[in-house]
Amino acid sequence: MSASSIAKRARRSAGVSATRRVAKARRHFRLRKNVVGTAERPRLVVTRSARHLYAQIVDDRTGTTLASSSTFKLNDGDKTAQAKQAGSALADSAKAAGISKVVFDRGGNSYSGRIAAFADAARDAGLEF
Repeated sequence: MSASSIAKRARRSAGVSATRRVAKARRHFRLRKNVVGTAERPRLVVTRSARHLYAQIVDDRTGTTLASSSTFKLNDGDKTAQAKQAGSALADSAKAAGISKVVFDRGGNSYSGRIAAFADAARDAGLEF
């Protein structure tokens, strides 16, 4: 789906939420022009919903997911603490898969709050990006 088709769809459904959705999609498309995961440096994709945070390490050349983590089954702490736990869990599973360097794809989200907490925890646990 291209940026123009997302903008057209948002124009049909006017409102603040549509504007935010289009702005996030534009940021993500702009970021994805430069961020590509390879076998040597796979892409760390972070998806943030209102309640949970999902992350995968993806090799874009083969289209396979090498490691994944989420806050879906975590219950203790607030959302930021859960994001930290998910970051360290993803770094551990990446080490088990033999991955030490990744390219960070924040998915159009701003690098603050849960995204930053996740990234910092993954870096502290040994991932390089």
